[in-house]
Amino acid sequence: MTTDVSIQERKNELRARAHANRNAQPDKDELSRRIVGAFMALPEYAAADTVMFYIDVRSEVRTRADLSLALESGKTIVIPWCNASGELELFRLQSMDELAIGMYRILEPRQELRHLPEKQVRAGEIDLVMVPGVAFDVRGGRMGHGKGYYDKLLQHARPDAPLVALAFECQVFDEIPVAEHDIFMDLILTEDRVIRGRGRGRIRNPVNG
Repeated sequence: MTTDVSIQERKNELRARAHANRNAQPDKDELSRRIVGAFMALPEYAAADTVMFYIDVRSEVRTRADLSLALESGKTIVIPWCNASGELELFRLQSMDELAIGMYRILEPRQELRHLPEKQVRAGEIDLVMVPGVAFDVRGGRMGHGKGYYDKLLQHARPDAPLVALAFECQVFDEIPVAEHDIFMDLILTEDRVIRGRGRGRIRNPVNG
């Protein structure tokens, strides 16, 4: 019988493997450009007025090099940042100059701008959501750092706003443990393929192409 303890042990094992794989991944800059390029080439991106980008941390697929291009696209670009309560808030980014190195060497909105009314965005306003993660599977399952930051945010995303995760191929497994409340991705983009996941409430067989 599978227990909560054994599931958590399995999650910890896969999270450690995915971290190690991602840290060892060569050519991160080149592969990241390919992956983010695929994101910005999606028809869903072309159709979206408001798009959420994450800003890469440590060995994640790197996004910041393409943020400038996104800012020139005429779209509303939104980024998440973590407040003192450990919750993600959304910030309308209009210039890279609005960012500064914060706690843990993370690039985030400057303190004096964060709470300006015109800079605050609700999750329901986003048309397309870029999602980071530690490990994924071919069903669209996602595993983060275990803190639940993105799980809470994604619960408030519009049902018609596609959730698109970026990952290196080395972060994708056949199956990862998920719970009933876990949110599946609509798409996972790697340097080699597009993985079509189950999404939210739209159960379908994953198609890899």
